[in-house]
Amino acid sequence: MVIIWPAEADSGLNHLPNESIISYLTQGETHMNIVNAMTAADSPNPHGIIARELLSTEHAQVTMAILQPGEAMKLHITPVDVFIYALEGEGVVEIGDERETITRDMLVESPIRIPHRVLNESDSVFRCLVVKTPRPTQSTRIL
Repeated sequence: MVIIWPAEADSGLNHLPNESIISYLTQGETHMNIVNAMTAADSPNPHGIIARELLSTEHAQVTMAILQPGEAMKLHITPVDVFIYALEGEGVVEIGDERETITRDMLVESPIRIPHRVLNESDSVFRCLVVKTPRPTQSTRIL
């Protein structure tokens, strides 16, 4: 992404046209990566659900999980903090001894090393983002 500041800003580039400033700032590099979550490739996973990895950097891992009616993730423990953000439908999140139903635009935080899973007990698709921060360097443990 490029930010162009007003010509009166003290940038030392004021004499250049905007196109030159953009070229100078980016120097041919691409900074924006766009992923279409609906067409991203499915990733193999131990839960047997549709999971599409959308982002994986040292700072975070973002996966879109799609659970059909009756599907559930296996109870597991992650070596990092996780949050689940509901995109579509209704899902059930279990973390430790707690169990809550979530719907679109709700976010649930799951702390490191606490057993958790997501279930779809509804009669329609449940879609959510699963974000791990930072990206795990150890494996998730299925219970």
